[in-house]
Amino acid sequence: MQEWTGIGIGESNFKGLRLRKNYFIDKTMYIKNIIDNQSRVVLVTRPRRFGKTLNMSMLRYFFDCDVKDAKELFEGLKIMEQGEKYTSKLGAYPCIYLTMKDLNVTKYEYMLMQLKTAMMEVYFEKRYLLEGDIPEGDRNTFNRMLAANVNEMELLNSVKTLSKLLYHYYNKPVMLFIDEYDVPLQTAYVEGYYEEAVKFLKTFYGTTFKDNSYLEKTVLTGVSRVAKESIFSGANNFDVYTVLNNEFAEDFGITSEEMGKVIQDFGVKEEKEEIKKWYDGYRIGEVEGIYNPWSILNYLSKKELVPYWVNTSSNDLIKLTLKKSMTVKEKIERLLKGETIEVPINLETVIVGIEDKEDNIWGLMLGTGYLKVAEVVNLAEGIYKVQIPNYEIKTLFYDIVRNWFADKVPGNDLRSILKDLVSLNLSEFEKKFRVLVKEMFSYMDVGENTAENFYHAFVLGMLVGLRDSYYVNSNRESGFGRYDIMLEPQDKNKNSFIIEFKVADDLEEKTIEEVIANAKKQIEERDYESNLRERGFTNITKMVFAFKGKECKMEVIR
Repeated sequence: MQEWTGIGIGESNFKGLRLRKNYFIDKTMYIKNIIDNQSRVVLVTRPRRFGKTLNMSMLRYFFDCDVKDAKELFEGLKIMEQGEKYTSKLGAYPCIYLTMKDLNVTKYEYMLMQLKTAMMEVYFEKRYLLEGDIPEGDRNTFNRMLAANVNEMELLNSVKTLSKLLYHYYNKPVMLFIDEYDVPLQTAYVEGYYEEAVKFLKTFYGTTFKDNSYLEKTVLTGVSRVAKESIFSGANNFDVYTVLNNEFAEDFGITSEEMGKVIQDFGVKEEKEEIKKWYDGYRIGEVEGIYNPWSILNYLSKKELVPYWVNTSSNDLIKLTLKKSMTVKEKIERLLKGETIEVPINLETVIVGIEDKEDNIWGLMLGTGYLKVAEVVNLAEGIYKVQIPNYEIKTLFYDIVRNWFADKVPGNDLRSILKDLVSLNLSEFEKKFRVLVKEMFSYMDVGENTAENFYHAFVLGMLVGLRDSYYVNSNRESGFGRYDIMLEPQDKNKNSFIIEFKVADDLEEKTIEEVIANAKKQIEERDYESNLRERGFTNITKMVFAFKGKECKMEVIR
């Protein structure tokens, strides 16, 4: 039975975690899987906070011949029961461990400075090499690296130079581990220096492992699978394992079986279903029921069912892509209603113009943990059915939708607009709403013949801000038809709403007033309010939103 003294939240150093006897879910079979994998370069992509850095640290401490207490660190773990083929690899190679996590900076020059600093730390760990017989040129480069004072060419070759020195010192090939390899590229796109960054990184990664004969194996981890042609062009024997692959499927995150033990160890059996609702739901390859480890550890520490994972990052790239595409916004409305939607997915993320291509957007959202695959529709064509994995992620989508509106009305935020609505200050609500429509709808989005569901998605997205006090229902039967939106207050004494949308049809409705008239007729004839009346709601307000391009008018039916 494992003896543990606490939860190491945020502890991504395997040695530190083991020495402090923090609670540890044994993922050492990942080491076996890496040894069994025949690729010289392995890239594993997983969402943030899914144990990638801890696993990389674990690999480093297992393989690194500089680690003197490795046997004690791995005592009692599964890898030590796998036989001589695997245990003989313990401490068998010189290793280089490089993290790119701090290269999330605002300028290209800062990116180079941060990489110099990261390499300085790597070289400092290997400073004993200076005691050996190394060429004068390499010695000078080594000393400049320790001072973070190298030129760009030396920086481009820094990993290859160090791997050459290690190879000759030990007469053994080197294991290379690069964590969060994609951070600089994604940051560069968001911050506006992508072209400079990709040019540098293409050469850096190419020099590092493409033709580096001193390496035994390279393992990279990241959140997204960046398109091979952008920084990995020409790389041979290079294999990528995403959330769609079965390889390494159980090596990241917490499996259902592991979660059963966690629940038992921490005595939270009564909260099992709520924990599942909030943090379960991921699928890796064909393995269902993967839990988010970051959220689980925080919950076990604080015993509060609140979002943890979604608050660990700015989500900048996700927000950038989502706000550009109205087609995606409409589908997010369906996802928030609990639907499973069919979408094209490309997990080989092409960063440039990602917001303009739907398969890249959905691929990014799937790979980064905001969606899960529910069903493979057509593998050859990359068509999948996806859904939101759990309630924690749903809260993030609510926040993103709310932020689409929050800064669009000068002097007012979304909360004030919704307050005007629910308090029946409708003249003020309509005035602010018209400004909101004008600010948010571009002519690229809105044409004269724009579909009604465009506006439906827009208003429904705005109304998610009421979810704590209202049930927001959409497209459900009532009376003799289906209403567009019903706002049902959790307190029956408060105001409830039936909302209908109408978009001008140039063939029948020449003016927005004609649109209003037809919508009023429909809402009355079909008696949409009957469902509310039958359940005891009396304060019912019926509203019509009429749209003609960017022109908008609202009318209340008394």
